[in-house]
Amino acid sequence: MHTHGDRHRCLVNSKDSEKITPGSRSAGVVHRGRRWFSRTSRSPEGLGAEARQSRGEDTSHSPGFTRTPIPPRHVHAKHGSGMLRSVFRCLGTNPVVGRRSMSQSSLAGKVAIVTASTDGIGLAAAQALGKRGAHVVVSSRRQANVDKAVALLQSHSIQVTGTTCNVGKAEDREKLLQTTLDQCGGVDILVSNAAVNPFFGNIMESTQDVWDKILSVNVTSAFLMTKLVVPHMVKRGGGNVVFVSSVAGYQPMQALSPYSVSKTALLGLTRALAPELAQDNIRVNCVAPGVIKTRFSSALWGNEDIVDEFKKQLSIKRIGEPEEVGGVIAFLCSEEASYITGETVTVTGGIGCRL
Repeated sequence: MHTHGDRHRCLVNSKDSEKITPGSRSAGVVHRGRRWFSRTSRSPEGLGAEARQSRGEDTSHSPGFTRTPIPPRHVHAKHGSGMLRSVFRCLGTNPVVGRRSMSQSSLAGKVAIVTASTDGIGLAAAQALGKRGAHVVVSSRRQANVDKAVALLQSHSIQVTGTTCNVGKAEDREKLLQTTLDQCGGVDILVSNAAVNPFFGNIMESTQDVWDKILSVNVTSAFLMTKLVVPHMVKRGGGNVVFVSSVAGYQPMQALSPYSVSKTALLGLTRALAPELAQDNIRVNCVAPGVIKTRFSSALWGNEDIVDEFKKQLSIKRIGEPEEVGGVIAFLCSEEASYITGETVTVTGGIGCRL
């Protein structure tokens, strides 16, 4: 009898009846002459095979047996070091491992427009896309901010073009696109990050001007910028659009209600655009950051009482960093996410998000 010490399997010669150890319910190994077969489950078919096995019948093709040879343990001991060398050789040429090492150039040749991208999440997104090989086009309402961001990205060897843009103005949106076409020849990626919040207080005290401003920049401009770039993505065979929403889109913040509503609208815009643009090989997704340490959200993370309340909802008990959102955006624009569209990825440190 050939017996291994494992309580989950018992190896016997084919001349003997098969034996399953008391602790085993799902695994047994039968040695038939020179061939070893593993039964992967004690299904009715497998039990029938046991009976035929005990009568000396050939069960090597029974449904309860796999045809994967399992060598005796002494073979492992004798050739263990050689097998390990083989495994390491395989790892060295494994295509999955190769793709990981090439991830830093996974967006080579792509052109990415990122709105409001001279600070915070927008800048982090531009940096993440640029590090993966994309030529990024950054923008802001102020030239000084654009120049500073361009210099920073260039210091990281990122291909970058910068221009001023107020996405709330049609002429500025058109200028942003035209600059991209003139400097880069096309566009493959749009990250719509621009947003405003001119109001902080009780929703019933908000005015029409507040709502017009917030919805115009945060929602309408996001759609109109998408509408501008889509024909040029189609010319290049497809592309990616990523909207930057917020955890507030799922859980409205009491003092930021109009802003929260605008971010909820982006979740719907993502779902509305995705099926229509999929026919042109354009994927549309969204990210919903939680409380991230940016200048835009400093009124939240700069207040210890508010932070303490937020931390009660967090699984990861800290404020997020812009780079943690930028990496998710870059992933959504990559081939690794090629089967994802119409989705919102929450980057919240574990806050439950559900509409």
